[in-house]
Amino acid sequence: MRYLFLFSILFSLLFACTSTTSKVSIIDHNTSSLNSLPELPIKMSFCGQTINLEDEDIRERLDREILVNVYYQSSTLQTFKRANRFFPAMEKILKENDVPDDFKYLAVIESNLIQAVSPAGAKGFWQFMPGTAAEYKLQINNEVDERLNIKKSTIAACRYLNFANDTLKDWILAAAAYNRGIGGVRSDMRWQRTENYFDTQMNSETSRYVFRILAVKLILENPEKYAYNLKEIEVYKPFRTFSVPIRESIPNLAEWSIEKGINYKILIKLNPWILTNKLTVKDNAFYIQLPHADFNLKPYEAYN
Repeated sequence: MRYLFLFSILFSLLFACTSTTSKVSIIDHNTSSLNSLPELPIKMSFCGQTINLEDEDIRERLDREILVNVYYQSSTLQTFKRANRFFPAMEKILKENDVPDDFKYLAVIESNLIQAVSPAGAKGFWQFMPGTAAEYKLQINNEVDERLNIKKSTIAACRYLNFANDTLKDWILAAAAYNRGIGGVRSDMRWQRTENYFDTQMNSETSRYVFRILAVKLILENPEKYAYNLKEIEVYKPFRTFSVPIRESIPNLAEWSIEKGINYKILIKLNPWILTNKLTVKDNAFYIQLPHADFNLKPYEAYN
């Protein structure tokens, strides 16, 4: 018993030493990583506007959002992967609608480029609420939710941003309005007698909103500076698809998919706005995306 008691004490001391060493190693590792962050530039651009990052308040607010995003590696890595798939089509739509290319980063902070659903009921890449979606002609019913249609929702977001910019005469304020609302931004500026976003005190979410966009822009445009090696990241390829107009109702989409050489799972992956196994066409045709024959998105085949 005496030897057993001594062995127990020795084991406890050894475990304590090992745990302490492990904790010190973790702390040292994280401290080293934090010290490796590059200094912020003295200025950056957003939507053609130059932002002075020598201003102490602006610099610290941006620094906070960079830290949050750089060290949330699992989320930021997924952003790099998805951006390679979805940015090309989004950039094309933004350009066609005369919206600055930098607004693709707004979609990142809204949804991280997934078909997100917020607790308040906003959905999609651009997080439209049902009322706003209806205002911008996005159809929502038991069978479809076009907030989840990437092309249509991006066009709707462009319409909102153009309207906000026309009203507020500033793209940075238009970005803030996407979170706060045009009326809210104008009200905050009116009683504070300010003329720009950076001088205006807003609620905590909107105060961070534009800085989150700026942080994502800096990280995604300068991955190596923030220790992300794109050569070592397996990014997702853009979907190679073609559009099929649907002018008549489809009572069974699973069977229809098989006739097209795919399956229901692939159909929904490419058309997440479809909510059920049927599609009712009334006034206007729908357009369903199907994969090109040379695109590697097919029913599963096991290796022999």
